[in-house]
Amino acid sequence: MALFGKKNKNEKTSCCCGGRCDNESMVKTEKAKAEGASVKVLGSGCTKCNQLETATKAALEQLGMDATIDHVTDFAQIAAYGVMTTPALVVDGKVVSYGKVLNVEEVVKILQKVRG
Repeated sequence: MALFGKKNKNEKTSCCCGGRCDNESMVKTEKAKAEGASVKVLGSGCTKCNQLETATKAALEQLGMDATIDHVTDFAQIAAYGVMTTPALVVDGKVVSYGKVLNVEEVVKILQKVRG
């Protein structure tokens, strides 16, 4: 007698979220990751995510960098980066911070390190 449903080991999913997202969102995410040269805040749009976005904008202005900030709220796209704890900061396609709100000085240091 089985108490829990058995999973078919031969069953394969096409994405990181077990098949709950569509191909269009996955293609868009992979394209965005490949393009790089951008700054992204990953998060649901909560207060902490918005604080990270504000600190990042201030850091970019302080450094005189002309980069747009893309706020990604789609959980399938966030999971494609391997992020499970938000907010997260992505610079040039690489996750540089996750799970905490950075202040302006911390973001400045990260941007200087990543972008040289």
